[in-house]
Amino acid sequence: MKLASASWSLQGRTVVLTGATAGIGLAAARQLAQLGARLVLIGRDRMRGEQARAALRLAAPAAPEADLHLCDLANLADVHRLGAELGQHYPRVDVLINNAGVLPNRLTTTPEGHELCWATNHLAPFILTNHLLPQLEAAGPGARVITVASDAHWLGEIESTAAARIDSNRSSALTAYCDSKLANILFTKALSERLELTGITAHCLHPGVVSSNLWSHSPLLVRALMRLAAPFAKLPEQAAATIVHLATTTDAAAADGHYFKNCRRARTSGRADNRAEMHRLWRISAEETGIGQ
Repeated sequence: MKLASASWSLQGRTVVLTGATAGIGLAAARQLAQLGARLVLIGRDRMRGEQARAALRLAAPAAPEADLHLCDLANLADVHRLGAELGQHYPRVDVLINNAGVLPNRLTTTPEGHELCWATNHLAPFILTNHLLPQLEAAGPGARVITVASDAHWLGEIESTAAARIDSNRSSALTAYCDSKLANILFTKALSERLELTGITAHCLHPGVVSSNLWSHSPLLVRALMRLAAPFAKLPEQAAATIVHLATTTDAAAADGHYFKNCRRARTSGRADNRAEMHRLWRISAEETGIGQ
């Protein structure tokens, strides 16, 4: 099913975008700025963030100046800080785009004891979204949360404990990434259900196989496969199209809770459609982050 081509105006609307300083995030930021959005860029590195802001000024000189907030999304304490900081700076958020993601070359545990993909790709969006719900609600009908997932979710499953996720006998960096992408979809579905009466909608998407820096530190096998796929990979600008589509569609209610690919609704795995898994994931995430109870 393809949504209507009419667009929801972003002129002057506040759009928070994680992973905004490179790859798909920066490409999406350019397109959103050209549509008049007031962008709030989230990145780890100030220099890269300022370079992104300069690129946006060139791409969309008439757009509002983009703001930059720094955060290490692998550090959940820092994500809580960011959520509080954004809540103080912005009384309303019209669109939250959870785009940032990692795929390391080996199974990695953060200093807080979480597997790196799980922390960055899932728990960070879970925390940030829950912190910004009052600002999304203040924006009124049409406000939306967009999370970048992946077709890698077909290979994912949700482990119940942090210990299981960092057990190298059970997991690898690649399986951890797949698990986190499944979590992105289940989170979107659970969020959609919880926000049913608020006017806020939740959406997720597969950007496609993309030529981006996500793969630069990935496992050797993944990098080899990406070299083979490179001639067929999308450019970041092409991959950002579905993000922009979901950020601007006037038919957000029809897209609520659904997974998109190439600007169309797409199938998900059986696990991603499992309501029991959806509620189990929310409970696990709330316990591990101390938010969203």
